[in-house]
Amino acid sequence: MSRQYVDCRELPSEMDCTVSIAADDPEELMEAAVQHAVSVHHEQDTEELRSNIRKLFHEETTQQA
Repeated sequence: MSRQYVDCRELPSEMDCTVSIAADDPEELMEAAVQHAVSVHHEQDTEELRSNIRKLFHEETTQQA
């Protein structure tokens, strides 16, 4: 399983958030991203929010030595 991440810099915000969150498990990544969106950006935990976050998932491309 490859590591995935979301990066707040991809979305416009008044606070210019620079947080990036990564995890090996997509569900773990989703939960961390939702917690961040709710606690920092004052979003509501809805299916629409989760769907929008899921669209921001990226595969990490760094290679380990």
